[in-house]
Amino acid sequence: MNNVDKNEVLLERRGGAGLITLNRPKALNALSLSMIRNLSAALLAWRDDPEIHVVAIRGTNKKGQPGTPESLFGGFSAGGDIRFFHQAALAGDPALEDFFTEEYALNHLIHTYPKPYIAFMDGVVMGGGMGISQGARVRIVTEHTKMAMPETNIGLFPDVGGGYFLSRCPGHAGEYLALTGDVIGADEALAYGLADIKLDAARLPSMWDALGKQPFASAPDAERWIATELIAESQNNARAEGKIDTYFSLERVKHIIDALEASPDPWAARTAATLRKRSPLMLHVTLEQIRRARSMSLADNLRMERDLVHQCFHLRPGAASETVEGIRALAIDKDYKPQWMPARIEDVKPAMVAAFFASPWAAEVHPLRELK
Repeated sequence: MNNVDKNEVLLERRGGAGLITLNRPKALNALSLSMIRNLSAALLAWRDDPEIHVVAIRGTNKKGQPGTPESLFGGFSAGGDIRFFHQAALAGDPALEDFFTEEYALNHLIHTYPKPYIAFMDGVVMGGGMGISQGARVRIVTEHTKMAMPETNIGLFPDVGGGYFLSRCPGHAGEYLALTGDVIGADEALAYGLADIKLDAARLPSMWDALGKQPFASAPDAERWIATELIAESQNNARAEGKIDTYFSLERVKHIIDALEASPDPWAARTAATLRKRSPLMLHVTLEQIRRARSMSLADNLRMERDLVHQCFHLRPGAASETVEGIRALAIDKDYKPQWMPARIEDVKPAMVAAFFASPWAAEVHPLRELK
């Protein structure tokens, strides 16, 4: 992990704008530890640079050669580098712990950034990609946006601040998105409060260029431009569907699955079938995470998620980890037949869930103790 590939994060200063391009298109811009470190370093430097007044981030896609117009936009980030998680967990590599500590610190930095930060969320925006975009001042989606927090599909939970931003979706949409991992588009993202503006993808290059050409005198000046040029034209008339609350407001995972399976609604049947494929254990952990996070600050939520992700790899270490098994089935062996333990939603006991929420660190030595 010491070989930092600076070409995976392209940084450009243009006028008063700091522009970031994620440039790992063959991996759908999945975040590596080196990318997280480069992003953190750039944002900290620009935070303290009096000549930078606004920051924007975008991804590249696999269609064109890097540096050509065809390669820009069209893909944001598919999340964290789960192949690295699998390899590091089996090898006992301490870089795995560094990855999550530094990623969550980066998520916090973005949410609390003192200058306008704009995320061009075109194409796939999942997992870690949500972590580096949900804290943005402006979250732009397009007709190509495919958004999800699909972690329960790999025996994980929606981390990177997922507890915080999902629990703040209207009604119980956060529980629905967290448990199912369903992919949503731009209109649903707007309805659930996970995006601010929908633009035609064809407009993104000119909008990106405009950021570098504006004669911003200060960050407040950039805020005024954003309010006039972006926020003013946004029309969010979408509404979340009420039937989500009917099921995902229920107290326990067992109650949710029973109600879905008892319903004649085809949507309910499809949703129940999806939940039956997810890790039963992590469904329970995730529901508890979202419910706890609803009353937590961002910093406290990230500390909780840091505890949770540690337990994902250490309560049952190595190949016995639910997360390692989920990644194996999805991305390594690709047999798509994870051997979840327990295998059934009905077999998860409260003590199994509670163990994930026990912090392995005292407050004064927690790796995210400095977050405010």
